[in-house]
Amino acid sequence: MERRRATRRTVASDEPLAHAKLRTGGQLVVLDTSNWGALTETPERLLPGRHLDVHIVTSGGRTLVRSRVARAYVCRLQSDAIHYHAALTFDHSIDASASGYPRPSVLASMPTAPAESYADRSGQGDIVFDERLTA
Repeated sequence: MERRRATRRTVASDEPLAHAKLRTGGQLVVLDTSNWGALTETPERLLPGRHLDVHIVTSGGRTLVRSRVARAYVCRLQSDAIHYHAALTFDHSIDASASGYPRPSVLASMPTAPAESYADRSGQGDIVFDERLTA
């Protein structure tokens, strides 16, 4: 039996929703999300039951959403760090759809040009200094 309020989707690493920030400054990597919650990875130890304010960029823009840590566990150990997965439940629904991220009107009105490659400088040598330093 499915107990979730909304279906989850995997968050691509290049979309704005992939990175969230705690109000206290900690960074979160969003692994999957729904309108009512998210599974995140963080180097910070977040205990279940703790309430957090999370800055998230959704299709409606940047928003601050009050969240509660539903569960947390160690996902990865390194010699110098411990990484945790933390499941967050949001106090209110957000728009976590993959399409429709806002783009500033200034950028939307600018034409996009094809990218150009850098000039080939392989034929040029190192910089030669004519002056000698004296002690």
